[in-house]
Amino acid sequence: MHAWDVSPKEAVKIQRALQDHVRLEDDFGEIKTVAGVDVGFEKNNTITRAAIVVLDFQTLEVLESAVAHHPTSFPYIPGLLSFREVPCVLEAMLKLSAQPDLLLCDGQGIAHPRRFGIAAHLGLLLDIPAVGVGKSRLCGTHDEVPETKGSFVPLMDKDEQIGVVLRTRANVKPLYISPGHRVSIETAPKLVMKCITKYKLPETTRHAHKLASG
Repeated sequence: MHAWDVSPKEAVKIQRALQDHVRLEDDFGEIKTVAGVDVGFEKNNTITRAAIVVLDFQTLEVLESAVAHHPTSFPYIPGLLSFREVPCVLEAMLKLSAQPDLLLCDGQGIAHPRRFGIAAHLGLLLDIPAVGVGKSRLCGTHDEVPETKGSFVPLMDKDEQIGVVLRTRANVKPLYISPGHRVSIETAPKLVMKCITKYKLPETTRHAHKLASG
């Protein structure tokens, strides 16, 4: 674990150093539980509220949830949001009875200027397979996604693929999916689609968002 009380310049250095340890190959056994991670803010953004909801990976039944509150100590800087949010998420993780087999995080994995979004940061620190499920694009370019459910196109940064843009529901805006740690680019959208029902967001993110929003 590294220090969290750092300057933005130091945070960038930490991201660059840790990114070298991110693994982008499938490294997991049977997935029995999957957790959604989302973060909200209270009292004019002075308090961070992190929510984790653990689901059965097969039935998507909610098994457990945890919420933590933590003083917000890092400024809002795009590309450095994990330094603002992860300390509180780690507190929420400690409240769970068991570590989940997979994390789906509201945010980016390697679809990030330094390839180290919140899903990569959390996945690496906790050594849990993790995937970023972003509602908006932080970086990269892509072609138009076909309108059919389950369709996706590569998300590219110049010549490097950093994720996929996935249509989880027909004729609805797509999501930006990128691996965070111990998951490949090819597998990441399959794991997300396993958690999709009738909504745009996977059940993990949907439940966590409700809890993070209070």
